[in-house]
Amino acid sequence: MTEGTATLELDAALEKHRVELTGYCYRMLGSSFEAEDAVQDTLVRAWRSYEKFEGRSSLRSWLYRIATNVCLDMLSAGNKRARPMDLTESTPLAQAALSPRPDHTWLEPVPDARVLPTTDDPAEAAVAKESVRLAFMAALQDLPPKQRAVLILREVLAWRASEVAELLGTSVASVNSALQRARATLAERKDRAGDAAVSDPLDEEQQKLLERYVAAFEGYDMAALTALLHEDAIMTMPPLDLWLTGTADITGFMTTFGSACADSRLVPVRANGLPAFAHYKPDPENGGFMPWAVQVLEISDGRITGFHFFLDTERWFPLFDLPLRLEAEPDQVEEGV
Repeated sequence: MTEGTATLELDAALEKHRVELTGYCYRMLGSSFEAEDAVQDTLVRAWRSYEKFEGRSSLRSWLYRIATNVCLDMLSAGNKRARPMDLTESTPLAQAALSPRPDHTWLEPVPDARVLPTTDDPAEAAVAKESVRLAFMAALQDLPPKQRAVLILREVLAWRASEVAELLGTSVASVNSALQRARATLAERKDRAGDAAVSDPLDEEQQKLLERYVAAFEGYDMAALTALLHEDAIMTMPPLDLWLTGTADITGFMTTFGSACADSRLVPVRANGLPAFAHYKPDPENGGFMPWAVQVLEISDGRITGFHFFLDTERWFPLFDLPLRLEAEPDQVEEGV
């Protein structure tokens, strides 16, 4: 085998694990971009040290060991990502103020395709999707980094305790203890997690709910939107720390602060194992539509319980491979829309 052929084969062997490693690093770090950086660092380290890889474990296990060390190093500063409701109380509409916080504050959305490997096992696919949903991701942020790694490896990736112990260089008893503590922390948080119950694929009722949501939002029909929202629905808008709860404050915000979003267009995407949309609002200067947010929806019991507007479109739209504008349709141009 020539050196060039060996290089190509190693590149292909490493690249084969990129998506699952990105999912692992995303769960560890809570950031789409930091996860991609961590995976790139992992693959570079693996490439440079491959001659020292003795094959006592699988290549996959070795890569996870490197990725874990990279993530633990990145988490050593103690920073953790959050949602607006993890940091402040809900703001009444009358007191609403649009105050942004730095990017590193926030739990970030991620396209499904970047973190969810293709699998023929429906149960495995369901666990993977549940483990990147925003509420679960936020709960992970409450765990110390090593407990976070243990929980993900044991309960999401289904590694044996002995395998996790070997990866972390510790004992099986230590792994089991860390897992028990992590489970207890998540159980304490479960009542306030606000998780979504979404079928995979979406069932007929959920599909119809989304169709009604698109019609209500694009038509900016607040009565129709109210009918779709749970009475305690939550709306967040990172990087703003403001969050609203309840249909009155949400629709009140949309018709005041958010009035420029009337006549918007929604393009379906998939994010965090949940229904999501690229939100384009009318561009009054250039015509057509300009990017405004990536919306991620949480659904439970036939209602929308949460919708989260991630506003930093210069970062999110390229990540989701979305165009940075939509042209007006011909009939809209004729009508002066």
